Amino acid sequence: MMPAPVRRPTLDEIKAARERLAAWLPRTPLLHLDLGRPDQRMFLKLETLSPIGAFKIRPALNALLSRDADALRHGVATVSSGNMAYGMAWAARALGVPMAAYMYADAPQTKIDGVRRLGGDVRFVSHDTWWRYIVGAERPDGPELLVNPVTDQAVLAGNGTIGLEIVEDLPDVDCVLTPYGGGGMTSGVASAVKALRGEAKIFAVEDESAAPVSAALAAGRIVEIATRPSFIKSIGGPSLVPDLWPLANQLIDGAIAVSLDQVTEAMRLLFSKAKVVAEGAGAAALAAALNGRQATGNVVCVISGGNIDAAAYAQVLAGNIPSA
Repeated sequence: MMPAPVRRPTLDEIKAARERLAAWLPRTPLLHLDLGRPDQRMFLKLETLSPIGAFKIRPALNALLSRDADALRHGVATVSSGNMAYGMAWAARALGVPMAAYMYADAPQTKIDGVRRLGGDVRFVSHDTWWRYIVGAERPDGPELLVNPVTDQAVLAGNGTIGLEIVEDLPDVDCVLTPYGGGGMTSGVASAVKALRGEAKIFAVEDESAAPVSAALAAGRIVEIATRPSFIKSIGGPSLVPDLWPLANQLIDGAIAVSLDQVTEAMRLLFSKAKVVAEGAGAAALAAALNGRQATGNVVCVISGGNIDAAAYAQVLAGNIPSA
């Protein structure tokens, strides 16, 4: 049987997700970052302050809380470059469910360690196999319920809770910037923001070393692109998730590709001005706001995660770009 098409989560579904999560997760703050820029009032949505240090705990937990016990009787599995696996491990442990994560071996060690520390079974696969699992071209053989980290409807609704909180805390938001990996976070956030404040602009932010959204917008279709290795593991890729792109394309107002220099500069600024530790993808939205011309007015940057290996972060603070 063919899976149902990915659809935009409704505001009611996103509010229901928020109610499910409220008993388990603290609300993350929206911090004003005063940089003295005349055309921008900058705000940071600090998903780094979640229990796992990243936003992925929201979609992971909502995906499990949305299923009945029978669906989870063999456990749960997901495919992840790090934070979704970490979030799913936290959620599975909280609910007493066995969990497995399909990851690639060069994922950040801090994320691999976090999954294992929470009792998750890390199963390493090649980058190519990992991508085929993400886009649904292939499935792992395990008996667990497989939760797609991008296209699962409960995942999208869980991500939407970020957008719901943004508009509640800043009703006159003009622009929201989100890092774009598979697109699930961007699509979920945009679904909520557009439902509550239709005039707000949503921009997908990606690493210029691997910028498939920018390429797709330029070509008018999904294209395969050449990529360069980068220390940023959780955004960018050789292409887009086909099942999600039609939805994401409807919701976003454009894409901004940022350089590694711009990302590491934003990481250092977050540390010096706000004492916030952000991984590369987590700082990408701020890098886009600082260097792109599209983000004006009340600008919210989703600081999506802070799980970076200590040695790599030390290189960033020293003014360098970590190796891939």
